Amino acid sequence: MKIDWDRRTCARRGHVTYAPDDHPRLRERLHAETALGAAWRCLRCGDFALGDPHGSGPADRAPLVPRGKVLRDLFVLRFLAVERAVRGVFVVLAALAVWKFSNSQDAVRRLFDEYLDVFRPVFKHFHYDLDHSPIVGTVQKTFGYRHNTLVLVAVLLLAYALIELVEAVGLWYARRWAEYLTVVATAAFLPLEIYELTEHISWLKIGTLVLNVLAVLYILLAKRLFGLRGGHKAFEAERQSASLLEVEEAAGVPA
Repeated sequence: MKIDWDRRTCARRGHVTYAPDDHPRLRERLHAETALGAAWRCLRCGDFALGDPHGSGPADRAPLVPRGKVLRDLFVLRFLAVERAVRGVFVVLAALAVWKFSNSQDAVRRLFDEYLDVFRPVFKHFHYDLDHSPIVGTVQKTFGYRHNTLVLVAVLLLAYALIELVEAVGLWYARRWAEYLTVVATAAFLPLEIYELTEHISWLKIGTLVLNVLAVLYILLAKRLFGLRGGHKAFEAERQSASLLEVEEAAGVPA
C-alpha cells in the first residue's frame, strides 16, 4: 500500500501556505479565488486551503517544507530516534543498578544466598539443581568483581547511554551530524553484537543486530553520507527539487 506522506502529514499538522510577493506568475499559480474566499496552495501536499497565507515575502525566503520521500525518511529517522531513546533509558537504569550494587555488594550477596537457600528445596522438587544453574553461576560470579571494576562498568554504561540519547535527539530533529554519529557508533558496536551471538543466541540479540545493520545501511544510502550517491551536495539538491515552489517555478504549470 502506497502512503501519501504529504497528505498524511498535513492531516496531522495542518497545511503550510506562502505568498511570494516578488514573483507574480508564481504567486498566481499558488493562489485561487473561490466562492468562499481566497485559497492558497499548500507547499506540502499541493491542495488549496482557504484563508490567508501563513507567510509572505520573496520566493527564495519561502520555508523549505519536507515533501514525499523526505517525509518518509524523516518518519524512519524518528522511529530510530525513539528506539535509541528507549535503549538509552534502559542502559541508564542498568548503570544505576550496577553502581548501587557496587556500594552494597556484600549485603546483596547475603540476601541472594538467603533466597537461594529458601528456593533450593523447591527447585529440587522439580529436579532442577540451582547450584549448577548457569544463571545462578553468573550472578555468583558478579559477587567476585571488585568495587572499582563495577564502578568502571557503570561509567561505561552511562557513556554508552549518553551516546544513545544524543543520537535520539539529533535523529528526531534530522540533524546531519546525528546521522553520521549514528552510523559510526552503531557500526562500531556491530562486531561486539556478533560476538555475543557466538556466545549465546537469542531472538532479542538477533533482532537488535538486524535492526542496527538495516539502520546503518538505510542512513548511509538514503542520506548519502560519506560521499555515497553524490554526497551532501546531491542530498541538498534532492531536498530542493522536492520543494513545491521549485517544481512550480521550473514547470510553469501546477505540479
